[in-house]
Amino acid sequence: MFVAKNLKVLRKRCKKSQEEVANELKMHRSTYSGYENEVATPNIENLVLFSKYFQISIDHLIQKDLASLSNSEWEQFSNEWRNQASGSSLRILTSVVDQNNEETIELIPEKARAGYVAGYSDPEFVKELPSFQLPFLSKNKKYRAFPISGDSMPPVVSGSYVVGEFIQDWTTIKNGTPCIVVSKEDGIVFKFLYPHLDENQTFLLVSSNPQFEPYSVHLSSILEIWKFVSYISKEIPDVRLDDNDLSVAYRNLHQDIFKILSRIDSKA
Repeated sequence: MFVAKNLKVLRKRCKKSQEEVANELKMHRSTYSGYENEVATPNIENLVLFSKYFQISIDHLIQKDLASLSNSEWEQFSNEWRNQASGSSLRILTSVVDQNNEETIELIPEKARAGYVAGYSDPEFVKELPSFQLPFLSKNKKYRAFPISGDSMPPVVSGSYVVGEFIQDWTTIKNGTPCIVVSKEDGIVFKFLYPHLDENQTFLLVSSNPQFEPYSVHLSSILEIWKFVSYISKEIPDVRLDDNDLSVAYRNLHQDIFKILSRIDSKA
């Protein structure tokens, strides 16, 4: 393991002291120093903390000897995220076709939700999923339906299914795009995405329900992103009119009542 050596390399490249890093991570200097000097080994929570702080995957933090990289190799290593985000490197997508060799829309049942993170690239897992087709969607794109739970994204209610279009190149995602994000830590979530790729290789995930705090997810933990195209629900969304809409509705109602009364009077 290269954790201790890599922490020192990363800190020096950031041109920061041990005390500065420890303060920013809300950690005692002696604790952080112990990790760099191999007096102690960071637990998984601190590995995640270091991964986010130094913008490096946990795998690379543990297994890659960063001190051995030349300047050109370091430049290439530092820009690996671009290949990952753009889909230039291998991005596995397993899908199913029907008897006419046309792609179907796989539906992830709620009971299979937890297993999707492990089985999303397994042909046998995907093959067992129920599937269907929607004629109004393009045949040139890949779609999948995901279960939604909780009340963080109204008007889409818990128990609905969101149909998403597979996104190969994540750098094309615009601010405020509603997407299904499949990640190692959070599994399947439905949020509005705000990319911060150039700054720190993350996406900010925002709910339509303001009671839920936005949070960031690093590229290294994301497995798939599917852009919202439609949703399926057994419930009618709760639509609340604002004052202006209510005024228009009441005015139209009064006009309709007036027309009805006029017809009654004319027949009297």
